[in-house]
Amino acid sequence: MGIVDGDAAGGIDTRAAEAGDWEREPSPSDSLRTFGAVVQALREHAGLSRVDLGAQVAYSKHTVESVELGRRMPDEAFVERAEEALGNTGALRKAARHLTRGEAGLAAWFRRWARLEREAVSLCTYECRLVPGLLQSEAYARAVFEGTIPLRTDEELEVQLTARMERQAMMRERPTVPFSFIVEEHVFWRRFGDAEAMRELLNHVLELTAPRNVTLQVVPLDAGLHACLDGPVQVLETREGRRLGYSEGQKNGRLISDPKEVSVVCQRYETLRSQALSPTESRDLLERLRGER
Repeated sequence: MGIVDGDAAGGIDTRAAEAGDWEREPSPSDSLRTFGAVVQALREHAGLSRVDLGAQVAYSKHTVESVELGRRMPDEAFVERAEEALGNTGALRKAARHLTRGEAGLAAWFRRWARLEREAVSLCTYECRLVPGLLQSEAYARAVFEGTIPLRTDEELEVQLTARMERQAMMRERPTVPFSFIVEEHVFWRRFGDAEAMRELLNHVLELTAPRNVTLQVVPLDAGLHACLDGPVQVLETREGRRLGYSEGQKNGRLISDPKEVSVVCQRYETLRSQALSPTESRDLLERLRGER
């Protein structure tokens, strides 16, 4: 699941603040980065430095730089002045309409998928590394974040934890959307905390997967090799009937939109579904594990 990708903190120029500067975005969105790239391209095409553009729009060089890097949300005054200074093409005014703030607590590469999740009419998840984020207890999620490298501040950890718990809310709020999970058995054997924390995790998983629209299947330890050994993957269906996939690795994630590639992922998932324990057998297994803790 996505981990926040925070920017390094930087100082605020006092002269810029006096000129109407605004706060740094804690988590730059894709639209902010794109808008910034357009500003930079138009500035360079006009032969202006950041100092030159700053002088024309009445903001500091540092503010111009932050906008170009997607670290600050431009206000209306900046957009209008930059539009006039960079040729009045209309590009900045039109692009500014689509600006959105970053989603705190979510990795930059995961945000688009998180937005698609909220609108999907079905969601399938295969996980072999850890309990899926949508099923994690608060204590488990906290332990995952605390073990992340590089280390995060307490404030950053709380932002991440809040974002993860908020993602889980959609499962309770959307009782007619099918959620399917296939998880390797060894994931539930990986210890964290004490025995009580493990029981709490298993109770949480059993509770979240109890509704009729949620299915959990466990791949038993003795299942052998199977079709999803390339790694964890998710598949969703949009309201328009389009299927999309998502895979994640070290500090990156990839949205899979090519129909042929998505079809292969779906075939692998369905094959693994037939090899995993049934939902009833899977719940029985987790209940036995809970009793052994």
